[in-house]
Amino acid sequence: MDLQLILVMILFVLAIIYAGRLVYKSMINKKGCASNCGKCAADFSEMKLPESKSN
Repeated sequence: MDLQLILVMILFVLAIIYAGRLVYKSMINKKGCASNCGKCAADFSEMKLPESKSN
C-alpha cells in the first residue's frame, strides 16, 4: 500500500473515533443540555441590562 493511503486511512479512523467520542459524551452527561457548553449553569441574576435611550 501507498504511504499516502495509509495516512488517509489513519486520519479517517481517528476522525470516526473523535466523532463517536463526542456523541458518547453528549449522551452520557445528563446534567445540562445536549450541547454541553456550560451556559445552562450560568447565573445571570446579578447582571444589569443597559438602559435604552428614548427620544
